[in-house]
Amino acid sequence: MKFTLRQLEVFVAVGRGESVSRAAECVGLSQSATSTALSELERVYDRRLFDRIGKRLQLNELGAALLPQAIQLLDHAAEIDALLAGRSGFGPMRVGATLTIGNYLATLLIGDFMRQHPGCRVSLGVHNTAHIVRQVAHYELDLGLIEGDCQHADLDVIPWIADELAVFAAPEHPLAHKLQQGGEIDFADLLAASWIVRESGSGTRQTFDYAMRHVQSKLDIRLELEHTEAIKRAVESGLGIGCISRLALKEAFRRGSLVELPVAGLDLARQFHFVLHKQKYRTAGITAFLELCRSVTAGASRSDDIVLPYIR
Repeated sequence: MKFTLRQLEVFVAVGRGESVSRAAECVGLSQSATSTALSELERVYDRRLFDRIGKRLQLNELGAALLPQAIQLLDHAAEIDALLAGRSGFGPMRVGATLTIGNYLATLLIGDFMRQHPGCRVSLGVHNTAHIVRQVAHYELDLGLIEGDCQHADLDVIPWIADELAVFAAPEHPLAHKLQQGGEIDFADLLAASWIVRESGSGTRQTFDYAMRHVQSKLDIRLELEHTEAIKRAVESGLGIGCISRLALKEAFRRGSLVELPVAGLDLARQFHFVLHKQKYRTAGITAFLELCRSVTAGASRSDDIVLPYIR
């Protein structure tokens, strides 16, 4: 074979980042050495793998076909390296999770996984659904854990566990008082209230917008925030009402710092999913991590029913 694993590593890094400078940071080489390794790979086969567009390198047809195969070969090599080094045969694993899953489930699951497999290395990125889907589609992540819908043709979307959003307020909010006095919350109340919601592109906002699709244009959305904890703090301070996952609200409801505002006829159910690239090799580590995720949620009908005794 005319290529080396190092050359393939450089090729993959450039293919993902579309930049020699970003690739150099990823592989720990100088820009000059990175550029030389890529040029040598193209030279020995006399084939171009990228179209040069200004300073950006974009995969051409051959490069796009090579990328998943090169990643698969590097994943196999990482497994062999880990096995020879006594690390249970699991190579490095890159996981992405959306905000609710990342903040309330993924870190605990990854912690359990690393305790069971001390030699493995796992990186976790937490972003909204649109960002995670894009990263999995571009081979930047091995696995995504998302709370929104995904229709990407290149990805396998595998159901994990049911989830549900809840409308909520501070205990002092007028709608909370209405409930305490035996009243019911209706859509007129929702239209009259100020809202603090997640940003567009998040799975939570996607579910919220769909549930409110018939009245969405009439809603008074005061704030859009990227983090569930920020939304909870804003609602606690009386700025308005919110709507996020019951998983994120479980402890606040238990403490009484926030209260649910049930609304008849409002469907806020959704599903958590695993997303993987159809052409991406599924390592033993990814398979084992998926099995762990399923085992932890096996006895729960919904995300807020998951028994996580170490959450406080």
